[in-house]
Amino acid sequence: MQQPSTHLWLSYVQLLDSALPIGGFSHSFGLETLVQSGHIQRPEHLREYIETMLFQSWAPIDALAVKAVYLYGPEQQWDSLWRVDQTQHVQRAAAETREGVVKMGRRLFQLARSIYPDMTWEPLQAALQERRCHGTHPLIHGWISYQIQVPLAMAAEGYLYACTMTCINSGLRLMSIGQTEGQRLLAELTPVIAQAWQSAEHLDPLEDGFGNTPQTDIAMMRHEALYSRLFMS
Repeated sequence: MQQPSTHLWLSYVQLLDSALPIGGFSHSFGLETLVQSGHIQRPEHLREYIETMLFQSWAPIDALAVKAVYLYGPEQQWDSLWRVDQTQHVQRAAAETREGVVKMGRRLFQLARSIYPDMTWEPLQAALQERRCHGTHPLIHGWISYQIQVPLAMAAEGYLYACTMTCINSGLRLMSIGQTEGQRLLAELTPVIAQAWQSAEHLDPLEDGFGNTPQTDIAMMRHEALYSRLFMS
């Protein structure tokens, strides 16, 4: 795939904006539980948490959905693409997380259709209407990235960057971390994001995707039962 032109690259930057109104600001995906329980208290704890999520969940699960669009889309292997979305959906152990990732995906789909009405939305739109796929956030991110001609590596790393940035922003509201410290943490994690994608880029989206974050999965399940919650349940 050719390198994106300047205006297409800037379109992709817009997709990564933390202010994008798709609901990421409302979800902590288990982080709030871990902070309240005392497992995450300091910036170094947050960094360890994000690194674990990058290598054990976001890259080997979500980023593979981005890859699936680039792998199956050109050959119009739509059933394989929808199966990746469905398989990943049921891999998310916590109901709250499953619903949150779908909500963010659907909101991104609606937003992008308003911004890019001339973009190719079929057969994705039909699959969503017929419930042949869920339309999770990474799948929709991959669909848009492919349409605006973003190279796969950039699209995958961009998705992981957005996950990292969202998690840090959640930490800013849950912990005693300032904006400067949050930005420093994001800068330190940038090369880790590239390493996480490199560790997963060879995996087959249908056969090799995996998640290995049991403590976080339990925290996600426990979130809805917290006495007080800042984030959506």
